[in-house]
Amino acid sequence: MSDTPLSFGKKEHLVSKKLMEMLFSGGTAKSMVVYPVRMVYMMVDNPEAEPPVQVMVSVSKRYFKHAVKRNRVKRQLREAYRSNKQVLWQALQPVPQKRMVMALIWMTNELKPTPQVTHCVRVLLERLAAQQA
Repeated sequence: MSDTPLSFGKKEHLVSKKLMEMLFSGGTAKSMVVYPVRMVYMMVDNPEAEPPVQVMVSVSKRYFKHAVKRNRVKRQLREAYRSNKQVLWQALQPVPQKRMVMALIWMTNELKPTPQVTHCVRVLLERLAAQQA
């Protein structure tokens, strides 16, 4: 687990190329959308004591040509996940031998205010937690 419940530590970042390929190859991964955020997720085995959820954030260059805007949106998505992740973590506690890998993907070329981004991510996490329960 992370140092504090409200942190988003390095172990919670999805960096494994193998897991990313599994996530986007279309196998058992599922997806849901609350515009403008799309979440792709799947459950995998958790042999090591990894965190219950690993997340990656993606903002395409197709939508924002300038890195400054892409980075702003990525920051908003990471912060929205960090502040609302407890909802999902509590739903996954009964299944310690599994963990979830997910990607948060931005789907528009418009910048949105942070409260709206936070609301979208919260709704996605609550829906996902309800499915896992």
